[in-house]
Amino acid sequence: MIHSTAVISEKATLGNNVSVGPFCYIGDDVVIGDDCVLESHVVIKGPTTVGKRNRFFQFCSVGEECQDKKYAGEETRLEIGDDNVFRETCTVHRGTIQDEGLTKIGSRNLFMINAHVAHDVIIGDDCILANNVSLAGHVELGNFVIFGGGAAIHQFGKVGSHAFVGAGAIVLRDVPPFVMVNGQKHVAAGINSEGLRRRGFTSGQIMAIKRAYRAIYRDNNTIAEAVAKLSDVAESDENIRSLVSFLENAERGIIR
Repeated sequence: MIHSTAVISEKATLGNNVSVGPFCYIGDDVVIGDDCVLESHVVIKGPTTVGKRNRFFQFCSVGEECQDKKYAGEETRLEIGDDNVFRETCTVHRGTIQDEGLTKIGSRNLFMINAHVAHDVIIGDDCILANNVSLAGHVELGNFVIFGGGAAIHQFGKVGSHAFVGAGAIVLRDVPPFVMVNGQKHVAAGINSEGLRRRGFTSGQIMAIKRAYRAIYRDNNTIAEAVAKLSDVAESDENIRSLVSFLENAERGIIR
């Protein structure tokens, strides 16, 4: 399961049934869980912890130091959950001490060819980053977030769960949960209805989210006014509650 040309540090720890292909490099302080697969020419540096059943295709660079000029060699970390797929030439960098010193990726995410995850990024579960997506430093993604090919987001940006960012979008403000972003105009374009249906949301739940979207985007309300109007509904509706909470904490403002 370990190719003869692979280089593995004595300070690395590999779980059971880990497959390491030709010309891979696994550095110091790397922990790789059971049943992971590294195809050829994969580089993983530490401190990095990788969960179970992750697959890394050729030429992935994982756990490298950040592209931040302030970085001075401090020990920072990368944590990756279970069942993620990293396609060819993906890059994932460790955190910085200017934040929590941690880049963290959840489980069951798909990173397509050449996706970039910068320092201090936090990604939830079940997200998809299509080819050439770029997440700048300190970005946070919720669960079930989808980025179309070539989309990018500014540092410190946040994207709520179930949001959909269209191909080619340049995201400069936070994207609330459930919202779609038009990839050509870089503006909010309704809610991700199809994605919600596929994930088992009922028609009643989707209609409630649509009404909330109108309060935020169509009724000429400020964010504070929209939050006030949605507060009563949020008490009994978990989805609206998550939306209101996101709006209250959107320090960069939201995409319009």
